[in-house]
Amino acid sequence: MADRKTLRTSAGAPWPNNQDSLSAGERGPLLIQDYQLIEKLAHQNRERIPERTVHAKGWGAHGTLKITGDISKYTKAKALQPGAESPMLIRFSTVAGELGAADAERDVRGFSMKFYTEDGNWDLVGNNTPVFFVRDPYKFPDFIHTQKRHPKTNMRSPTAMWDFWSLSPESLHQVTILMSDRGLPVSPMHMNGYGSHTFSLWNDAGERFWVKFHFKTEQGHEHYTNAEAEQVVGKTRESYQEQLFNAIEEGNFPRWKMQIQVMPEMDAEKTPYNPFDLTKVWPHADYPPIDVGYFELNRNADNYFAEIENAAFSPSNIVPGISFSPDKMLQARVFSYADAHRYRLGTHYETIPVNRPKVEVHNYHKDGTMNVYGGVRTGNENAYYEPNSFEGAVEDRSAQEPPLRISGDAARYDHRNGHDDYSQVRELFVKVLEADEKERLFNNIAGTWADVPEIICERQLAEFKKVHPDYEAGVRRAWDKVKAEGGYKPNAAPVSENTPQITSGDAASGHPQAAE
Repeated sequence: MADRKTLRTSAGAPWPNNQDSLSAGERGPLLIQDYQLIEKLAHQNRERIPERTVHAKGWGAHGTLKITGDISKYTKAKALQPGAESPMLIRFSTVAGELGAADAERDVRGFSMKFYTEDGNWDLVGNNTPVFFVRDPYKFPDFIHTQKRHPKTNMRSPTAMWDFWSLSPESLHQVTILMSDRGLPVSPMHMNGYGSHTFSLWNDAGERFWVKFHFKTEQGHEHYTNAEAEQVVGKTRESYQEQLFNAIEEGNFPRWKMQIQVMPEMDAEKTPYNPFDLTKVWPHADYPPIDVGYFELNRNADNYFAEIENAAFSPSNIVPGISFSPDKMLQARVFSYADAHRYRLGTHYETIPVNRPKVEVHNYHKDGTMNVYGGVRTGNENAYYEPNSFEGAVEDRSAQEPPLRISGDAARYDHRNGHDDYSQVRELFVKVLEADEKERLFNNIAGTWADVPEIICERQLAEFKKVHPDYEAGVRRAWDKVKAEGGYKPNAAPVSENTPQITSGDAASGHPQAAE
């Protein structure tokens, strides 16, 4: 038999006994000098790190992005030039569920990608839907509170969800997609991914273009009904992990086609909808998708904790040729994602191997948890500030992006009144969903109203009616069925009848894409 490795302590000393504690006799107490026991117990106490506040439950793998099209006129990003290949990491996730939640639950899915490029890491942090529930980040913490547990019951609260949604008309687009078939994919391989936000590209000439990123599954769309998902969860809570891991292990490497929509910079001032509004899509007729390439997942993590749980994705990770937009939700995420990682993983979280760029890193970040590099990261140990006279690392002006040409007065702009929150949802409901899909949509919504107070349900029905009378009628019919079958027992929590009502405009918005 080949020689086996020898156990050693974290400090490198041989570990003589991994079976028995050191004690003062067979019946005596343990000795605190048993440093091997102390080390083992102390490490066990620290095996868990804080789970993500949002997107806690996830599944991931490694792969490769390959560029087969030519979008060089839009961007100087090296990773997006014809023929470029970049190693990547992806993490799929649910939004609301905790770390131990079941995979096959109706929820929005996170779709986060890290591309290791020659100019550093580019992270694209999106979802499996092209829109989101809110357009102003001021409301994001409130929305997430409705998805988490009630402070008294410690249970999920459909009342909180529908109360917030019924008071937030901008949520209608995402709610409709969530409650449709697309809200419950059978696996990570059978759903699209979207950057969701509006980003920007810029080229060597300093021209800027607004862009939407799309990743279309080449495995086809497959979805569970609620009843089918209940059967799956009854058998396994890890269905997504099993399917993704096993597919890759068996050599069935999943692929997604990469596409972009491109809008000239000044078009943003002409569109009837706000192109930086995360609750809106861009009509394909106006901005047709352009094929860019594809990515393939071809390697599972060797250690889930080290490579998937420790993975830190943030929209703040951009490279020359790719940048941000005035999208308010994106602007907030540029801060909040990186800050979440600093809290969860430590100040220097990007030194963790899975987050570490493939290029050499030089900067003047100093001290703090997990700083294992010291001053040498600046190029000279005497250069721990900048500017300096010791040949320390210097800026690269060639990476400077062109200035934004869109500006406005600083104010707290009303993100609800005067906005059209209905016509794109109407387009989705009328022109995209088939009759059987609509029936499942109605039933999926009504099925979550078993204990939601009637005043909230009626408020939401009024919002559905603004989309289309058939939407309201279908959900009401399904809700009446729930009540007739004795499944409606509204929550006894008091509901204010004096809640301010939110109104939205209903201007025409062209022919939006809705769900793809």
